[in-house]
Amino acid sequence: MSALKRLGIDPGKLQGNAAISTTQDQTRDTFAFKWARRDSYDSPAAAAAARAWLFERYCGGDPTRLAGWLAGEPQILLDAGCGASWSALLLFGDHLKQHDYLGVDISDAVAVARQRFAEKGYPGDFLQWDLQDLPLPEASVDLIFSEGVLHHTDSTETALRRLARHLKPGGRFLFYVYQRKGPIREFSDDYLREKLRPLSNAEAWEALKPLSRLGQALGELNVEIEVPEDIPLLGINRGRLSLQRFFYWNICKTFYRPDFTLEEMNHINFDWFRPQNCHRHTPEEVRGFCERAGLAIEHIDVQEAGITVVARRRA
Repeated sequence: MSALKRLGIDPGKLQGNAAISTTQDQTRDTFAFKWARRDSYDSPAAAAAARAWLFERYCGGDPTRLAGWLAGEPQILLDAGCGASWSALLLFGDHLKQHDYLGVDISDAVAVARQRFAEKGYPGDFLQWDLQDLPLPEASVDLIFSEGVLHHTDSTETALRRLARHLKPGGRFLFYVYQRKGPIREFSDDYLREKLRPLSNAEAWEALKPLSRLGQALGELNVEIEVPEDIPLLGINRGRLSLQRFFYWNICKTFYRPDFTLEEMNHINFDWFRPQNCHRHTPEEVRGFCERAGLAIEHIDVQEAGITVVARRRA
């Protein structure tokens, strides 16, 4: 049985979403454009890197932890903001054959997700809908997965709270949101995001190419520097790291991996700079969001890039 049938939902009878904000509309179009460019993220190298990072953050690198969460009777898995379902396919893999997956996204990327599921032979339902106003019963799904999505809504906390109401008591909510960076990096991020605002998605993609080439050039230098002590005024931590990573974390995001193509690196930079809705948070804020949403944190992974949470809905 499919997820929608188990939830008693006939997609043909659903009415359309209410109007969304201007920034959410722009963010929706950004991700429709990004996920349609499969050549910029669907390579074996990109998939392997993303899969390893997903398991590192959600499961401490142990896939049996995920298997334990999904043991037993078929569960309803809600991928809230699925995009092309890239992260769900990488994390859940063959578990999708035993459970009922529902991918929801506000953008046209759901068509790409449906195609990718079909290519891999996995069952799944898909719905183009605003995740903050889902036509699902309360306390009806077993697990919610929202990888890098909530911070792209008008309000991270509101989105978390509205989604949590669909989770069964004891059900798990897996999500990742961006962490706030140091002041120079925060300034340059918002400055570039504003510069890209008047451009089309295609123009913004091309405008970011020089930045991606800079990240590539810094990475290929293969130079390390030593920061002798913490610099609290600038949010810079002491330690030894590559020049590219120092620039990346403290000055401006210029993604680099030696096994990625320029297009794949540009995909990562576009994902960061193009959406107008792109909130960043502290771990303390995220803990507060969960508390107010009735979620008990089971696991939290805090990295410079972002904050990953596995939480359970309280009874």
